Amino acid sequence: MIPTTREQALALDAQDPLHGLRANFTLPAGVIYLDGNSLGVLPAATPARVAQVVSDEWGRDLIKSWNTAGWIELPQRVGDKIARLVGAGPGELVAADSTSVNLYKVLHAAAAIQRADHPGKTVILSERSNFPTDLYIAESLAREMGFTLALADTPEAVEQRLDERVAVLMLTQVNYRTGALHDMAALTARAHAVGALTIWDLCHSAGALPVELKACGADFAIGCGYKYLNGGPGAPAFVWVNPKHADRFWQPLSGWMGHAAPFKFTPDYQPAPGIARYLCGTPQVIGMAALECGVDSVLAAEPLGGLTALRAKSIALTEAFAALVEQRCEGHGLAVVSPREAAHRGSQVCLTRSEGAFAIVQALIARGVIGDYRQGDEQTPDILRFGFTPLYIGFAEVWDAVEQLRQVMESREWQRPEFNRRHAVT
Repeated sequence: MIPTTREQALALDAQDPLHGLRANFTLPAGVIYLDGNSLGVLPAATPARVAQVVSDEWGRDLIKSWNTAGWIELPQRVGDKIARLVGAGPGELVAADSTSVNLYKVLHAAAAIQRADHPGKTVILSERSNFPTDLYIAESLAREMGFTLALADTPEAVEQRLDERVAVLMLTQVNYRTGALHDMAALTARAHAVGALTIWDLCHSAGALPVELKACGADFAIGCGYKYLNGGPGAPAFVWVNPKHADRFWQPLSGWMGHAAPFKFTPDYQPAPGIARYLCGTPQVIGMAALECGVDSVLAAEPLGGLTALRAKSIALTEAFAALVEQRCEGHGLAVVSPREAAHRGSQVCLTRSEGAFAIVQALIARGVIGDYRQGDEQTPDILRFGFTPLYIGFAEVWDAVEQLRQVMESREWQRPEFNRRHAVT
């Protein structure tokens, strides 16, 4: 239902079974936060948990906490919780390092498998609009290993370019610019039909919508912990490898935590079995503790329908936002660039405007509506990007955000000089 008044939006919130989950988060008064697809908000449990790690486990118990507080088990423990959100099994996923580092690990492993099994396959296929760090890592690895990085210009072109030369298909499930959602099952099946392996980046989907890695037959997946998983800025990322591939090759960053027996301190490397070999260095204990709180904040929805319920609410919120922008901001040059069909859209709505996108976002932020801006490319103009996290966003906030946008456009306040000054982070 698209609310036609603020009262209707409030009524939808009152009927929402997920609305009580908002109390699990710390949100500043007067802020409508539509940037959870860039940085999730602070779970209410995180400050006390991090303080406990710092003051008690580190401050009082010191190095004993590797055993007594279970620090050494954090990558697997948090990993098993994330696995529940992405359709993976226990012991198949670990939390570790960053998205970029984990992508290098799995891309190297996938390329090594294909080099051994199908030496004639030398193409890594991705999208030109994929998140840049993915493309940078792939470009570097392709040069290092003698592969070619090929970029499809549209989602439709991805399938068209899947042929016998493709060794690895590397995609982000939800496009960071537009919110377009790939069909993981269909594309994985199509890749396998031509003998390619798949790597899925789940940064914009893990915790926002149901993901079924094993059911889809995916080969590798990585993702970050600081968006919809609410792990905090720079939170550890995660890596998953289909069990049928996990023991085939060493991953290239063969650090001591990926050793079969790290505390034997042998001079030679012997990889741990399974996903544990995809660990590298010492776990980031404080960051991992915060990430666990963030993951728990998503798992709190399980008794209320879990990711299925979150996805249904996400669709309702994004459809309401897109429709209200078109109705209430008509005539101001704003266009919805995200797919309108829910099955093809993640949990964000992106708008374009030929002029002033950055400044409009800054004017909204000054009014307490926090979205973000992404510079355009050859295919798309500059983007005003709004993410909707159903755990803490409701329909009244959607209504209020569109009203603030309407006022910014009608008053033309986005033209003020202070809103047109660029910052280091946009």
